[in-house]
Amino acid sequence: MSGDSSAASHSTDTASNPQVSTDPVAPADQSWAGRVRATVLAYIALTKPRVIELLLVATIPVMLQADRGHVDIAVIAFTLIGGWLGAGSANTLNMVADADIDKKMKRTARRPLARRAVATRSALIFGLLLWAASFAVLYFAANLLSALLVSATILFYVGVYTLILKRRTWQNVVWGGAAGCMPTLVGWAAVTGSLSWQPIVLFAVIFFWTPPHTWALAMRYKEDYKAAGVPMLPVIATEERVTRQMLIYTWLTVVSSLLLIPATSWIYTVIALAAGGWFLERVHKLYRDTKRGAEVAPLKVFLQSNEYLAIVFCGLAIDAVVGLQTISSYF
Repeated sequence: MSGDSSAASHSTDTASNPQVSTDPVAPADQSWAGRVRATVLAYIALTKPRVIELLLVATIPVMLQADRGHVDIAVIAFTLIGGWLGAGSANTLNMVADADIDKKMKRTARRPLARRAVATRSALIFGLLLWAASFAVLYFAANLLSALLVSATILFYVGVYTLILKRRTWQNVVWGGAAGCMPTLVGWAAVTGSLSWQPIVLFAVIFFWTPPHTWALAMRYKEDYKAAGVPMLPVIATEERVTRQMLIYTWLTVVSSLLLIPATSWIYTVIALAAGGWFLERVHKLYRDTKRGAEVAPLKVFLQSNEYLAIVFCGLAIDAVVGLQTISSYF
């Protein structure tokens, strides 16, 4: 639902130019209207709006799968609003905790707190208000379970990942990435009021996908992370070890995606197999090139990982809406 390791944590502009910030920043304008606009944009930037794209990619298909063959627009809309508020809260509180290191990294130096566009106390209050609003929306529009799951996500992301794991271990994104997997559980709970094996499988897909996705980006910006004192794997390990770990987690990602096949039709099956093979081929190439000392392009893996996740979850959405006979029903 949130985090530095989410699917859309960085745009292609950032990928091509480390000096470019993805946060909306108003141009210099000292008029009253200009100051208001700058303040509004700064608060929007606190929520990391592009990170929240993962919420859409993960939540909608899961909700459609939870009620195969039916589309309840109202429930989906309110769940997305509640989830967006929750993700915005987590991202804002993350920026409050990370303001000191954001100032040291070129990639994050233009974030609102790093450039003092918003006071720390104001950002903290804003984050807590978003949290309360998220809980209220999900509780009244969906159910208590979905509201509690979002609250658990915020607590884990800020309390465990940001404050404990991020600066202490290279496995920060491995375990901290669990926060970005929570939309699968929230979406299912919002529709059914319970959990089952299917959202857990989808949780695993994003969980295993997060390390190769994030490490690919960290390979490009490892000097940034080193300067900030964040022990990302590419900072402390050789490129060969990093790409080997990426390959392992990519295989786990693809295998996890195939575990959902019994609950879907041939549509998802074909898409998951094709997308998985395509993603694996790219990561295998990165590993081979690294082993032989060739020049590598990890950002291509980062961008393709985004596309892979979008393809698999969109395939699930199409499969669920069409509602064909599931594979398991043939046996």
